[in-house]
Amino acid sequence: MQKLDPNWLTQGLIDFEYKKYTLLAYLQHAKNELDNAKLYPVFADLIAHYQNLQQLKNQKNGLADKFPKKISNADWEKLTLSYEKILKDDEIMQELEDILEFSIPRMDQALKTGKTLYEEVESKLAFEPIGLIPIYFREGYLVLSAYHIQNNFYLYRYQMTIFERAEERFRALHLQYLDTLHKQLGQTYENLKIQLARQNPDLPNPAMFRIEAKQNFPYQASVLPVAKRLLVRQLMKLEVA
Repeated sequence: MQKLDPNWLTQGLIDFEYKKYTLLAYLQHAKNELDNAKLYPVFADLIAHYQNLQQLKNQKNGLADKFPKKISNADWEKLTLSYEKILKDDEIMQELEDILEFSIPRMDQALKTGKTLYEEVESKLAFEPIGLIPIYFREGYLVLSAYHIQNNFYLYRYQMTIFERAEERFRALHLQYLDTLHKQLGQTYENLKIQLARQNPDLPNPAMFRIEAKQNFPYQASVLPVAKRLLVRQLMKLEVA
């Protein structure tokens, strides 16, 4: 994947034309990936770049607001004063402002394209629990039936961890690939769940979920990462149920 340095805007030559073509080349690559239904890692990359641009814009505006101002006009009848900034953007700051104004809406448009693709992929994923859900469900198994391997499925073991920072809670999902299995006549996922419980006594009553991809999207770039996020969201619902 073609990468765009996280500091692409401020490092090297601060020139509008140069930065414009740097950005447009990256966005063309991102568009090609999304046009081919390849969601990750480009979608996460777009989110990070968009957030960086917004943060830089906010920091720049905040810095300017901290400088003193002088009275430019006084309306004594309305008892109002107008101010103008003493700080004026020099050539580099103005160039940065122009680049930001050019970049943010185009990055936003690329993000919307990625979001549309994400929603399309997710809408083609069917989620269901296998058997009863145990009290402890932060560890268990995931069966992922992908469109490109008819009559076969991927088996994973998952573990969701929760960590806190300040007043926020974060969740991370670790997915361990176990096997690719062939669905045989008469075999059920419930039987597989019982078999796994016998083979792995550390999870004697495991949670098990199945996600089925009903359309042929790229597996590693789209189906798997969206399925992981879907599983996390479903597990979060169980936490508050």
